[in-house]
Amino acid sequence: MMKRKILITCISAFLLAACGKLDLNPLSDGSSETWNSNAEEIEMSLNGLYKDAFWPTDNDDWTDDFLYRDVTTPVTGATINGETDFVKTWWVNTYKAIARANNVIFSIGRAEGKLSAVQISRYTAEAKFVRAAMYARLVSHYNNIIYTETALDIEEAMKLKQEDRSVSVPKIFADFDEAALNLPKTYGANELKRATSGAALALKARFALQMGDYATAATAAKACIDQNVYKLHADFSSLFLSKTKNSVETIFGLPRSVALKVTLGDLQNYVPRNAGGWGAKNPSWDLLCAFLCKDGLPIDESPLYNPRRPFDNRDPRCTATIQEFQKSHLGYTYQPHPDSVKVWKDADQKYVENKDTRSVAIFASYNGLVWRKGVDNDWLLNSWNAEPDKIIVRYADVLLMYAEAKIEQNQVDQSVLDAINAVRARAYGVPVANVAEYPAVTVTDQAALRRILRIERRMEFALEGVRYMDIIRWKIAEKVLNTPNFGLLDPADLRTKVVQPGLWFFPQTPDIDENGSANLLPMYNAGLIKQVSLRKFDETRQYLWPIPTSEVLSSHLTQNPNY
Repeated sequence: MMKRKILITCISAFLLAACGKLDLNPLSDGSSETWNSNAEEIEMSLNGLYKDAFWPTDNDDWTDDFLYRDVTTPVTGATINGETDFVKTWWVNTYKAIARANNVIFSIGRAEGKLSAVQISRYTAEAKFVRAAMYARLVSHYNNIIYTETALDIEEAMKLKQEDRSVSVPKIFADFDEAALNLPKTYGANELKRATSGAALALKARFALQMGDYATAATAAKACIDQNVYKLHADFSSLFLSKTKNSVETIFGLPRSVALKVTLGDLQNYVPRNAGGWGAKNPSWDLLCAFLCKDGLPIDESPLYNPRRPFDNRDPRCTATIQEFQKSHLGYTYQPHPDSVKVWKDADQKYVENKDTRSVAIFASYNGLVWRKGVDNDWLLNSWNAEPDKIIVRYADVLLMYAEAKIEQNQVDQSVLDAINAVRARAYGVPVANVAEYPAVTVTDQAALRRILRIERRMEFALEGVRYMDIIRWKIAEKVLNTPNFGLLDPADLRTKVVQPGLWFFPQTPDIDENGSANLLPMYNAGLIKQVSLRKFDETRQYLWPIPTSEVLSSHLTQNPNY
C-alpha cells in the first residue's frame, strides 16, 4: 500500500564544514569527471542533498514568542551584521547544496542509455526541487543574490553579479513547477521517502507568500490540497513527539536518529529544573497572551478569561504548547509560585524541593513559563538528545497558507473558512463539522479574517521555526520586536505586590491588538512585572539579512541597505 507521506530516510551524521567563499562548484563525493554515470551514483548524490545542514529553520528566539533569561539574539538585539555566524553559515551551506544540485542536473547526461526517460525526469526534478528550495531561502532572507543554474569554476563564479529578485523568483517558481510535475505523489512502503510533488507545491506556496505573490501561493497550496495525499495528524500534541514518525501530516521533513547522531539538541534549556534541566529558554508572555479563549475571542474580549488562572478556558493549543501550572510534567508537578517551595514528585509519591520557583532557584524560568510542545520523557534520555522528526512543512501550514493567500486577495469563500476550521477543529480534537464543539470561524470580512488567520498561525506553529518569517513578511517585526521582554518580579517583590494582593499569576488583562500581540506596558508601569530584556529591531535594515562580509569583500557583491 502506498504511504501518504514523504520523509527523507537518508541521514547524514555530520554537518558540512563552513568556508568563507561562495562555493559554486565543490568537490563531489566521487570523481567530478565521471561521477553520476549510473542510477546508483545519481541517487547517492541526491541523498547528499538531504543533509541536515542544508535544511536550517528560522530560530524561535529571533521572535516575540521566546524568552531566554536576559539574553537577546543578533536579531532581537539588532546587532546582526555580515559577520554574524548564522548569516555566514546559511549562505555557505545553501550555496553548497545549490552547487551539488546543479552538478546532478549538469552531469546526469553521463548516464544516458542507462536510465529511462522517467528516471531522468525524476532525478532532474528532485535536484531542481532542492535547488528551488535553496534559492527560495536565499532570496527570502538576503533578497538579491547570485543565481546560477550551471556548474562553474571559481574564476567564473567570481565574475557573477547579483540578480534582482524579479528575475530570480520566476526561475525558482519554474523549478518548483518542474518538480511538482515530475516527482511522484507518494512512495511505496519499501522505498526511501524522498521529495514529492506535494512538497514542491507546499514550498512554492510558502515562498510565494513570502514574496507577496498571493495568487501564486493560493494556486500552489490548492494544488497540494487537491492531491488528497496529506491529512491533519489526529492529535495535535503527539505530532511533535519522538515516537511519532512519518506522520501523514508531514509533507516534507527529515528524520532524526540518536543512533546516527542526528538529533535535536540543547534540550536542557527547555526542560524544567526539577526534571534535571535548566528551564532557561521559555515561551514569552507575549505568546501566552496570544492564545484565544474557547469562545474564539482574545483574552481582552472574552468573559471566559481569568488572569488569575490564565490557562483555563483557552484554546487547547495553549496548554499543549505551554506547561500549565499545578499539572504533572516530566514526573513533577509544575508550579512556579514563590511560596511553593515543595512540589510533588510522581515517582517517589512525595514532596521534594521545588527548583522551578525562583524563590528556591534564582535561575528558574524568569517568567514562570516552560515549554510543553514536543517535550516528553524521551528528552531525559540519551545524554540530552532526542529524535523527533524535523518537519520542514506540514499540511496545516498549507491549509493556512491557502486561506491567507485568498484572504489577502479578498477572495473569501467557503473554502477559506473550511481551511481555517479544519486546523482549529483538530486542535479541539473534534470533526470539523461539529461546529458546536469548537469556535468555528464564520466571518467573511477581510480585516477580521486577517486577524483570525494571523493569530491562528501563531497558536498552531509556536516553536516550529515559522513565526520569524511571518513577522518579517507581515512587516510587523518593527512593532513586536521593539518592546521589552517581561517576566516575574524578584521573589520578595512578587510576594508583596502580586501574591498577597491576590493578583497571581497575571496582575492584569492586557489589550490585544489586530495581530494578536499583547500590550504589557501597563502592568510594567504599575510595578507589577519586571523588564527582563529590551528587544530591538531596526526596520531600516533588518527586514533583510546582510550579505556575508567575506562575500562583499572578495566577490564584490552589493551589501543590503544600512549594513
